[in-house]
Amino acid sequence: MKTSITLAFWLTLGSGAMLAQSFGEVNPAPQSIAKTSEKNVAMPQKAYVAADAKRYGTYPLQSLGAWVNVAPDKKNNFPIYVGVKGDKSIKKYEKFIPKKEEGYYLSVQADRIVIAGADERGLFYGIQTLKQSLKNGALPMGEVTDFPDVKYRGVVEGFYGTPWSHRDRLSQLDFYGKHKLNVYIYGPKDDPYHSVPNWRKPYPEKEAKQIKELVEYAHKNGVIFYWAIHPGQDIKWNEEDRNLLIAKFEKMYELGVRGFAVFFDDISGEGTKADKQAELLNYIDNHFVQKKKDVAPLVMCPTEYNKSWSNIEKGYLPTLGNKLNPGIEIMWTGNTVIACIDKPDMEWINGHIKRKAYIWWNFPVSDYVRDHLLLGATYGNSLDIANDLSGFLSNPMERAEASKIALYSVADYTWNMKNYDSDKSWRRAIAELLPNDAEALQVVANHNSDLGPNGHRFRRDESVELQPALTKLWNSRGQDVEAYIKVLQECGRLSAAADILLAGKENVPLIDEIRPWLKQSKLLGDYGVQVLSLVQEKDAKQFVKTYKHAKSLQTLMYEVDSKENQNPYQPGVKVGSKVLLPTLDNLFTYAVTEYNKQHNQQLDSKTTYMPFTLESTVPQLVSQPLRTRGGTLTASPSNEVIKWEKGKHLTINSESPIKASEILFDLGVNNIASAFTLEVKVNGSWVNIPLQQGGNTRITANTGNLAFTALRLTQVRDAEAQVYFKNFKLVQKAN
Repeated sequence: MKTSITLAFWLTLGSGAMLAQSFGEVNPAPQSIAKTSEKNVAMPQKAYVAADAKRYGTYPLQSLGAWVNVAPDKKNNFPIYVGVKGDKSIKKYEKFIPKKEEGYYLSVQADRIVIAGADERGLFYGIQTLKQSLKNGALPMGEVTDFPDVKYRGVVEGFYGTPWSHRDRLSQLDFYGKHKLNVYIYGPKDDPYHSVPNWRKPYPEKEAKQIKELVEYAHKNGVIFYWAIHPGQDIKWNEEDRNLLIAKFEKMYELGVRGFAVFFDDISGEGTKADKQAELLNYIDNHFVQKKKDVAPLVMCPTEYNKSWSNIEKGYLPTLGNKLNPGIEIMWTGNTVIACIDKPDMEWINGHIKRKAYIWWNFPVSDYVRDHLLLGATYGNSLDIANDLSGFLSNPMERAEASKIALYSVADYTWNMKNYDSDKSWRRAIAELLPNDAEALQVVANHNSDLGPNGHRFRRDESVELQPALTKLWNSRGQDVEAYIKVLQECGRLSAAADILLAGKENVPLIDEIRPWLKQSKLLGDYGVQVLSLVQEKDAKQFVKTYKHAKSLQTLMYEVDSKENQNPYQPGVKVGSKVLLPTLDNLFTYAVTEYNKQHNQQLDSKTTYMPFTLESTVPQLVSQPLRTRGGTLTASPSNEVIKWEKGKHLTINSESPIKASEILFDLGVNNIASAFTLEVKVNGSWVNIPLQQGGNTRITANTGNLAFTALRLTQVRDAEAQVYFKNFKLVQKAN
């Protein structure tokens, strides 16, 4: 075997120096492990790789050669037999290869290693298992028989917001190869050459060169690089646009792309017609995908991509099921936009689209809760749906490195579903991402898991191990000694963990991504220590000193929230917002209120205060969070199309009368003001306020000097209005 790669292999260790190893530490967890000995294998400095000539130069052997010092012959060198089913090099082991795509058989014995794949990717995965099992220069002795439960496993970069950098994507592709994810779909919503306005145009030279490099890198990691186009918002159902789309695909094919997807999600108007979509996709499939011979199955994301938006009577999904070529994959997010997937859901959608759905799982994506960091465990999907789906892809955060915690577990779940343990997988993921400071990252992740209130009403558990103590602490108003100590210790750990991570250099991209949340975690931990001191402080002078310290930490947390991560959608930095911070705030308010009663003082006992509430008869808007800052009230925007029926309204209530210098709605559609009426409540009666259509999609209103306690926006057209909810802003007049 000739190769130019001669990097060092394993260190030679005496049997007495080797620690016990286990294939059980591999991710994703293998299907079957048979340990033949408690002893480990210490590898020599060189190994002879026995393979058929046709395997030379393929990406699996390149992967092996990158960390094996390859010897030219077998004499006096440790043999590694590698091959794919049908190869002479592994013929005697072929009977052990699982009869599954991407499966492999791995055997590590005292005198040889065998890696036999059902196909080329299976061979690559066997090599990854071997590499992962190496610890301290030693390998576990035994056999692994392994294969994936789900055919297509991976990631769709399909979020709104800042797309990943080129460096991020290269790092991601390495990660996918290591953890046996085989699909990456490039489809960031804010890439103008993926969507409007430039989907018809080829990429500029720099961007095209980067995509070509990504395609090559994906291939080296056994990953199918899909490029997705999002043409539906302005597509014309004519031959010209069809040919422009095919021409764009041809350009991407020239760059090496061998997987293609068409997204029709989050659009309105002409582009939503199922029959037209099916006609276009079938044309692409017949005249491009199938003619190329080397292109992966076409993937499409439908407009009705979840059950809550589906209208079977109108026939959108049945039309796709009946008319689309059977080889075209159809993506699906579940019962809602953000949902975990279960058996009944799969049976429902598969029956309508007449094929196994291709899951687009919207986790850990945070483009609708950008003030939160989602570092929690990956759980909630059923463990019995492996045979009901054709693919399972995760839509991640715009924070690529931090997303790896969830993606590690997605790889684990989709490979070996029935044996998936979300908590163990989560902790292993954290340990891999930051091995030397895993304990500190785990503490921070414990309190950065939930999404906070959001329009999709999707929540995650948070501060799980501390919840019983927090409940006892609040119920006893800080007097339960055991709970007090446990919460105090955790607050100290959180502060210390944040310090350790902020100063850490082990994974700089990760720390840079999560730095604002580390700063807030540090302050939250310190705040907790001061609040707990307050609830048991008996000395009045010391109470006031501690109170001032706690108030200063509230101010510092507000400043981080006001200055860091100032995106235009959900600005700010929230940590521990589901359980830990609310409990501490409640204890603070209680302690200060009690002090004021006992000492006839008027110390400010408020922590956070929201004088406004939102209610709506539009289902998609009913849970949109409100924010106030500096006299400005805003509502969290929605990324999806809002189906607003006649008579349905959005109402904002205020605890006390306010005056507005500005009221703005952006519904994402031109000339839509006439479809709505705006009213404000003055002294208990509704008063109509004229709406003005501003530039593009902006709608404004002038309430003059009226003092009102509510405003109500109502859709008045007979037909359903399909709009967006891009912005709402109310600026209060200064008193």
